[in-house]
Amino acid sequence: MMKEQITHDIKHFSKRFLIFLKWLVFSILSGILVGSAGAIFHYCITYAVIIREKYPWMLYLLPIAGLFIVGAYYIMHDEKDTGTNLVLSAIHSGQHIPLKMAPLIFISTVMTHLFGGSAGREGAALQLGGSIGNSLGRFFKFDEKDQHIMIMCGMSAAFSVLFGTPLAAAIFSMEVVSVGIMHYAALVPCAISSLVAQGIAVYFQITPEQFPLTSIPKFTITSGITIAILAILCAGVSIFFCIILHTSENLYKKYLPNPYLRIFVGGTLIILLTILVGNQDYCGSGMPLIAQCFENQYVPYAFLLKILFTAVTLGAGYKGGEIVPSFFIGASFGCLFGNLIGFSPALCTAAGMGAVFCGVTNCPITSLFICFELFGFDGMPYFLLSVALGYMLSGYYGLYHSQKIVYSKYKTEFINRKTR
Repeated sequence: MMKEQITHDIKHFSKRFLIFLKWLVFSILSGILVGSAGAIFHYCITYAVIIREKYPWMLYLLPIAGLFIVGAYYIMHDEKDTGTNLVLSAIHSGQHIPLKMAPLIFISTVMTHLFGGSAGREGAALQLGGSIGNSLGRFFKFDEKDQHIMIMCGMSAAFSVLFGTPLAAAIFSMEVVSVGIMHYAALVPCAISSLVAQGIAVYFQITPEQFPLTSIPKFTITSGITIAILAILCAGVSIFFCIILHTSENLYKKYLPNPYLRIFVGGTLIILLTILVGNQDYCGSGMPLIAQCFENQYVPYAFLLKILFTAVTLGAGYKGGEIVPSFFIGASFGCLFGNLIGFSPALCTAAGMGAVFCGVTNCPITSLFICFELFGFDGMPYFLLSVALGYMLSGYYGLYHSQKIVYSKYKTEFINRKTR
């Protein structure tokens, strides 16, 4: 009997080891391919921003650039592109992600940044990684479930190479699809793919984003309550951001059904808003202003302006992402809060970033890991509290309509509904 049990255990261990070898090979391949594409994408975005800052007048060409973006999607027969929502749908419903999405989102996002649209880059990265991962799975004739894992591998690699946060990147692609459950079958592939992509980033000398906190107040009941109040307010800000973003898109489509006219008007509105503000601080992703918040240089209403600029840009049809703008919004609001109450503006900036990011993505574990990787572990109690409250109090709102809330945030109850 024992001999049969040993034989059975050896057989199953061998099977598991072969599965591990399979995913080791393909996750490394995914990390290399997506990481390399992501590195090129990073440098293209970087140079696009440098050029626009050198030649500010390029902003006035944003409406024309928008016409080219819509035209490119029309030529490639991808007019109904849903962006990151398509990537999430592909994981839980089996939709196919066309490989043509990769060059389309690459070029259109670079153009958006080059000419001054207010958007991030991670939405493009997730689509780029998901498209390449899905295509690899189809090329090697994986079954549908394994193709889903390849999509998550690609997403993790792209997130890792652009943000320099391999821990958060490995978890994000598993957590963002279905809130309340995680696809742990993808843990090893996503972890390896994320780490390989991070190695690619190091090889290409891509410096990861980090904002180490030099002085963190001791965690007490008073300081904990202070951060809890900030997190509650950030949950409201994240809901507001999601509502404005989705409302903007709906209003554009309702009153400007023609995509060419829609994007041209959107680009014109960004130009007018920039002239009214008097600078281009709210164009692009806004990473420099996030860094300024940690130095206690802020504009009180900056978070509202970023919400407006981002909604006008993405709602019109320009390409990019919403995650870095959510960082900007959380950082500027947190810095404002810290200054108003006189409590460690730098810590409030960091906690605000974590809370708002969690509120709009519904990914508490990823949010916590991002805080650790960006700000260090010393502020752990504050980050834990802000992320937890940001997750619970942001309700069922989210950036991505294809994201599913599988289990309730308030009860151990299966609800299986999409975000608002």
